[in-house]
Amino acid sequence: MNHDTAAQLDAADPLAHFRDRFVGATSDLVYFDGNSLGRPVAAAAGRLTEFVEQEWGGRLIRGWDERWMDLPTTLGDDLGRVVLGAAPGQTAIGDSTTVWLYKLMRAAVDHALRTDPARTEIVIDTDNFPTDRYVAEGIAAERGLTLRWIEVDTSAGVTADQLREAVGEQTALVVLTHVAYRSAWLADGPELTRIAHEAGALVLWDLCHSAGSVEVDLDGWDADLAVGCSYKYLNGGPGSPAFGYVNARLQEELTQPIQGWMGHADPFLMGPGYTPARGIRRFISGTPPILGMVAMQTMLELVEEAGIGAIRAKSVALTSYAVEVADATLPEVTLASPRDPAQRGGHVTLHHDRMREVTARLWERDVIPDYRDPGGLRIGLSPLSTSFDEVERGMAAVAEALAHPVSGSGR
Repeated sequence: MNHDTAAQLDAADPLAHFRDRFVGATSDLVYFDGNSLGRPVAAAAGRLTEFVEQEWGGRLIRGWDERWMDLPTTLGDDLGRVVLGAAPGQTAIGDSTTVWLYKLMRAAVDHALRTDPARTEIVIDTDNFPTDRYVAEGIAAERGLTLRWIEVDTSAGVTADQLREAVGEQTALVVLTHVAYRSAWLADGPELTRIAHEAGALVLWDLCHSAGSVEVDLDGWDADLAVGCSYKYLNGGPGSPAFGYVNARLQEELTQPIQGWMGHADPFLMGPGYTPARGIRRFISGTPPILGMVAMQTMLELVEEAGIGAIRAKSVALTSYAVEVADATLPEVTLASPRDPAQRGGHVTLHHDRMREVTARLWERDVIPDYRDPGGLRIGLSPLSTSFDEVERGMAAVAEALAHPVSGSGR
């Protein structure tokens, strides 16, 4: 192969020192699943202990008045500034991705039906993440709407031409993923948003596979709505809370459908009727998961220290190296992700009919990718915790597993 060695690339990596700040990152285990669950930041353990002993244990219920009540929006502002390209007052933390998707999809289509009853369609692609599709199907059934499906190549994603053909006077909402979960196709955020707006529709962006690894500029795109999780590249831990973004120009126009006490203008009034809070707070429903935000705070500090631009550059270098090694050592494998790194997010998917078997065998060897149909081995490379040496060792294990099929499995 005509490329720099992994050792040379690691030596030249300006972010290499961040690896030491993650639990287990310098072990022999190869972790190719950082786009599903990020490694824990080592400092999170101390922060969690301090929280339990001092804030929870020491302040008890006083913590709500002192800090916790505002944490969904103050941490949301930090996330917006560091990762999302969002001005303050537009992002809140809490709930799960599914709940945020429901709240914001439903708010968007209800707004469309109030202001223009002819807008009865939700546009979404056939390879969007299953939850996004399931929630859209449920809302369409609830509200008597139609789903207009964009058929996409599973090795790519929604293009401008495809979206332009799908939207029109009946479109209420367009649901798009910034980085496709299967292929890593990186959608053109500003262009696709512009096309939807020209058709008079709102757009909801799913940022689960981009927040923390790819530069996002929600305000610059003039995005309407966005949702994302915090356990992938934001390393918040299993089940850590999701986030929602609502552009300031829409906050007083949309009515969120899950009206909980935390979104009330005066949560402790406990009155007979619901009066929504002003701004992004009205999109909060129930009591926020404070413990789940602690680790996320720690990772956001690392992201800000490294800079999202430098993180994206490292991500491009890692995925490009993985593709280069695959081209040289895996002749039977095809790339099921965009070859151009400018069109690719933070992971790479390799296709072979035996990849389900290969994935299971790799896990037994402490090489941890994941599998996605059809025949896709997905390699998720979290920029701050992954080295080029780790990529090389993992790809060598993939080659070995493919070269030695289980007896009777065939090729």
